[in-house]
Amino acid sequence: MINIEPIKQLELFGLNKFFNELVKLDNKNKLPNKILLSGNKGLGKSTLAYHFVNYILSKDEEFSYDLEKCEINNKSRSFKTILNKSNPNFRLIDAHSDKKFIDINQIRELINDLNKSSFNNKPRIVLIDNIELLNINSINALLKTLEEPSPNIYFVLIHNNKKILPTLLSRCLNFKIFLSHQESLEVANNLLKGKLTDIVNPELINFYSSPGNIYKLASFGVKNNYELKDFNLKDFINLMIKDNQYKKDVIIKGLIFDFIEFYFRKINYSITSSIYEKYTYFVNRISDTKKFNLDEESLFLEFEDKVLNG
Repeated sequence: MINIEPIKQLELFGLNKFFNELVKLDNKNKLPNKILLSGNKGLGKSTLAYHFVNYILSKDEEFSYDLEKCEINNKSRSFKTILNKSNPNFRLIDAHSDKKFIDINQIRELINDLNKSSFNNKPRIVLIDNIELLNINSINALLKTLEEPSPNIYFVLIHNNKKILPTLLSRCLNFKIFLSHQESLEVANNLLKGKLTDIVNPELINFYSSPGNIYKLASFGVKNNYELKDFNLKDFINLMIKDNQYKKDVIIKGLIFDFIEFYFRKINYSITSSIYEKYTYFVNRISDTKKFNLDEESLFLEFEDKVLNG
């Protein structure tokens, strides 16, 4: 399995049209200094952002961005320095691994850095990933800088379709990133080197699956020696619950939430009032579990007992 960490992705799959829109704006000198890339998590928004950053910063370099292929040259100086966190024209803001939110101190440090003189004449680009993790204090500290950014400073914000303050949204040009189901399958298949159908049963892929989620599901199967091509949806959910995989892998916990709703859709939850009642009951339970950070074990065991084995 390849590493799909956005910062390391040399190829851009499926999002070329959005990338080209940004390039056209830049060519016309109409590139906004506040860009919001919004869409469901797993679509490749961060990868798109890193490609655009490389395109901007590598323009005058020997190994500049390949516009024809939508590809980063791995010999690019900008690519290497962004990778090792030494590029003076790029700054990434995201929640630290041990934090639930982007800390206000991160924003204060960013503002302090932006107020310093630039090392060169290149644009300076700030990428803020997962902006829904900005708390109210962090947003308030950031707003003034977003309202009146210094010349040659650009902000690229990644929004995963979670609730954010309208004051933040209104200050950005919003690019809504989306893929059709077929496009998502094609991107996932590219990430899996053409082996998607050899690894995952199509029944485990629903119309809401992002390329990232499909890839993570395939990676999970390979890592744990599960032959996912042999599992139907019911058997897979059963196995994940019985093996307590949701306790070991937060990605699988999220997938089980999605699969429960997908399961009801597959059996046509509107057939009988009894099935519909179970559907609405478990959908509400999932919502409450996520919203209030409740224990998911009782939910999964109840679903297994009343629906899968009922």
